[in-house]
Amino acid sequence: MKRLNRNLWRLASCVAAIFVSGCIENDIPYPVVVCNIESISARGLSGDPVIDAAGRCVKLPLLETTDIQAVEITGAVVTEGAEASREIVGVHDLRAPLYVTLSLYQDYPWRIEAEQTIERSFTVAGQIGATEWDTAEHTATVHVGFRDHSSVEVLSLKLGPEGITTMSCADVPELTEDNLYRLHDFTAPRRIEVVCHGRTEIWWLSVEYTDVKVSWSHVDPWSHSAWLYAQGLSGSELGFRYREAGAGEWTEVARESVTVDGGSFRAQLRGLRPESAYEVVAYSDGDLSAVETFTTEAALPLPNGGFEAWSKPKKIVYPYLTEDDAFWDSGNKGSATVGETICEGVSDIRPGSSGAFAALLTSKFASLAGIGKFAAGNIFIGTYAETVGTNGKVNFGRPFAAHPVALRGWLRYTQGRIDRIDKQPAGMTLTKEDFDQGSIYIALGTWTAAKYGGTEQSPVQIYTKDISTFFDKDGADVVAYGELILTQSVDEWQEFTIELDWRVTDVVPTHLMIVCSASRWGDYFTGSTASRMWLDDFELIYDYDVLTP
Repeated sequence: MKRLNRNLWRLASCVAAIFVSGCIENDIPYPVVVCNIESISARGLSGDPVIDAAGRCVKLPLLETTDIQAVEITGAVVTEGAEASREIVGVHDLRAPLYVTLSLYQDYPWRIEAEQTIERSFTVAGQIGATEWDTAEHTATVHVGFRDHSSVEVLSLKLGPEGITTMSCADVPELTEDNLYRLHDFTAPRRIEVVCHGRTEIWWLSVEYTDVKVSWSHVDPWSHSAWLYAQGLSGSELGFRYREAGAGEWTEVARESVTVDGGSFRAQLRGLRPESAYEVVAYSDGDLSAVETFTTEAALPLPNGGFEAWSKPKKIVYPYLTEDDAFWDSGNKGSATVGETICEGVSDIRPGSSGAFAALLTSKFASLAGIGKFAAGNIFIGTYAETVGTNGKVNFGRPFAAHPVALRGWLRYTQGRIDRIDKQPAGMTLTKEDFDQGSIYIALGTWTAAKYGGTEQSPVQIYTKDISTFFDKDGADVVAYGELILTQSVDEWQEFTIELDWRVTDVVPTHLMIVCSASRWGDYFTGSTASRMWLDDFELIYDYDVLTP
């Protein structure tokens, strides 16, 4: 019995040594502690600060009335024990970034930036297209279709923050909405003095002639639609017509689909066919633009969206048949080191499915001899990179150049009460009285391995030991995002649709990621071992009209 106890003690000691030794990544006798700015507060913000831990950048969104040259940061919380190279709290000129280095064994350079949008306006009667602004040179230019600029009617003028700015010129001591008619002679650029925050800026306003009455800004084709942007004469009838390339008749884009902003106008053209050529013209009253030709994208399918392909080489379950056709992966490679499977194919499929399998995600405490960590049941687009001690490195994303508008699929969910807590998500304090949550999110972006640490195929690396690497849905390279959070159990199979919020229309993404987890906070090793998620028949939707009830 004593020999048996000694052997068990040795086994536990060896397992502990494996987990502990895996956490040491270099030869220096110091631990690696990543230093982050965890929270920050300032006066005069228009929204919450955005902390990009991966890029080590803080962005402060300022109200337009805030003095960017004297931004007061009222509080900042950094990683415990870290020292800052300069004082963060205080008044700073944020026209340029504030650089600060956080140090604890190693140095981590951070920058704090201000983002401020001042809504400016300079429009005139008979204007063609949008006003051209150069905020660095303090110039604004409008184009008109007439040559005599001695009696121009100014419709709007705002060159600084609302309510705290005064404007004047040589012949008008104080420009207001009521006396803009006095600012009429634009035979030469007009010099405007703009006073705000006790400082004076000099702006130059110009009116120039153009013989182009209507022109294209750009056309952004997707698979079932196209985004049209053009410029024409303000106050005229502005719109678009389209046809299949080579066809005889033009079709009018519905007037209610056209959005007009002065001389700029835009519309989303729907009901198109993928991989097809179309022609469009923009018009301003009787004037027509040049004919623009474009070809719609392919509506790319989602590989293994039905979760039908599974394999089990070396007793590890993978959501693909061979590595050559791998698109999805899971954390099974990590949990398999202690004999656990957290993602597998099961025959419990959704009603009406033509397939034979669904995916089952099971959250577990993956351990050996009682030593281990909580592992959320998960499946994701990308590849599991490696296990480092008790942490995992996962590379998210696969190459994908298309514009889906939604993800549709089927799910069931069993929600458990949290019974494992390791780290707390930012801004939260979870207890064992709280319930776990399931999550599914989809993102498209222009990520690169050089910036995000992954590979060319799967560029975004998440390292569970380093919170700064966790995915940021508001990151600079995210062009579209959508998510579904499950806050209660779903006992029967249920169809869901996650619509994508596209931040821009003219950027073609390079990669797609979809991440599904039975335990939303699994990256923090926090959740419930009772949580289960079943998934089946995922598909990408490309046609907005399909989403219309």
